[in-house]
Amino acid sequence: MKGYNKIKLLFLSIILVAFASILLISCATDETQVVTNFENLIMADEFSTPGTLDPNLWSYEIGDGTAQGIPGWGNNELEYYTDRPENAIVEDGMLKIIARQESFEGFNYTSARILTKGKFEQTYGRFEARIKLPWGQGIWPAFWLLGDDSNGTVVWPQIGEIDIMENRGQEPTLINGTVHGPGYSAGESITKAYELEGDRFDTDFHIFGIEWGENYINFYVDDVLYNQITPDDVPGEWVFNHDFYIIMNVAVGGNYVGPPSAQTVFPQEMLVDYVRVYSAN
Repeated sequence: MKGYNKIKLLFLSIILVAFASILLISCATDETQVVTNFENLIMADEFSTPGTLDPNLWSYEIGDGTAQGIPGWGNNELEYYTDRPENAIVEDGMLKIIARQESFEGFNYTSARILTKGKFEQTYGRFEARIKLPWGQGIWPAFWLLGDDSNGTVVWPQIGEIDIMENRGQEPTLINGTVHGPGYSAGESITKAYELEGDRFDTDFHIFGIEWGENYINFYVDDVLYNQITPDDVPGEWVFNHDFYIIMNVAVGGNYVGPPSAQTVFPQEMLVDYVRVYSAN
């Protein structure tokens, strides 16, 4: 019996050692273990000064995309973006981007689209924003990054796009983190959804962020890592090693969400508590 117990213990020891080795190998090869200490705060807008946006950081895109050669912003969107306080205003300690149903410049909906192009652009880092989303069929809020176009000499999707958060308003428990590049754009983009358990994104604030390094982009909701994209995951060129700028907007309609319905309530607000960007030390 003692010999049997010794053999049993030896067998268990071998199993435990093998299991530990497998875990170590897994951790060493699991790319989601990539961690960079992005602790140096290099940009922050806390939206603490009531009124309009900080002109040293933000600009507005106006219209429906026709001036840029992409009517409907390339997505068959239905809104007209403005720089009016009715569509974007800082008050109550936050930024409010407001989609409205109204007749304006020949359109039935208005909203705002703001960006840091030419004012703040960054390669790599942690980009995050604390946001409470709007909701409803046909409402499309987004917090995303677009690559610098080298004064118009490089065009989308070659410039790259990182969608930190986008949401179909008719799906208030789901958001997606996505990248677009050459050979994997639009309907062929690389994306993954995150579902909020037991809650909705339109009932409270949540932190949406990425940590972006040379060979990876990690996607987070409230510091929960739910997606990582690396060069091995894309079928084309990895175009995420240059400066990107921030865009925030609320679209109405478009290919991604479809048009509003009779049950969609307006106005709808995307509330932004802050936007922060960190670099590595």
